[in-house]
Amino acid sequence: MASDIHDDEGFMKRRVAACARLDEQVGAKGDDPADRKAWFEQVYRSADDDPAAVPWADLAPKRVLLDWLEGHPGDGRAAIDIACGLGDNAEALSAAGWRTTAFDFAEDAIAWAKKRFVGSDVAYCVADLFDLPEAWRQEFDLVHECYTLQALDGALREAAFTAVASLVKPGGRLLVVTRVLPDSAAANGPPWPLMPAELSRFATLELEEESSLYYDVERPDGRIIPHARIQYRKRLPAAP
Repeated sequence: MASDIHDDEGFMKRRVAACARLDEQVGAKGDDPADRKAWFEQVYRSADDDPAAVPWADLAPKRVLLDWLEGHPGDGRAAIDIACGLGDNAEALSAAGWRTTAFDFAEDAIAWAKKRFVGSDVAYCVADLFDLPEAWRQEFDLVHECYTLQALDGALREAAFTAVASLVKPGGRLLVVTRVLPDSAAANGPPWPLMPAELSRFATLELEEESSLYYDVERPDGRIIPHARIQYRKRLPAAP
């Protein structure tokens, strides 16, 4: 995994302090849409250009995404990166030949990504997962979902599965990267790792699992965090 920032003591000290501050703010937990949106917007607004204050910003694409892209070049097909944050994963998709759209509902996140990647081929835009442009529905050959579902709880999480699946065109793929926990475990988020019973919901949304990779991420502080990368394909309509 690309985790150089986690070896930077000063960076991680600032991150721990930012997380403690953010966890105390209204909207850090719960499923009230307005509160959660305001919380995410506040993360970027209050960061003051310091990525250490954005808890999920690695400043590099996920290693498991890079590994997957080595065997799945885009060849000009359409991809979308959900809740793209500062843009690293979107840039990796674009570099692998995917015609990439990337969105986040935090305007400051999109502005920051554009500033980091001046002249990028990625189409960065402000959009809400729960109010997607109609033109995006079932339009993408690849939908990349990294860490968004695990950042949501309750009714928002339930609705997010349907919203994510709606972006995948028939025959297209969904790639999910997430923390995971056994079904019997208790999650005290944020984040709230996904459980097998939850991931099986994609099967009810016309998405069939094609492959999965389960792996651990080890942090310098000794934490071992179980993760999964799961690839789905959306079923084609039945022949008349």
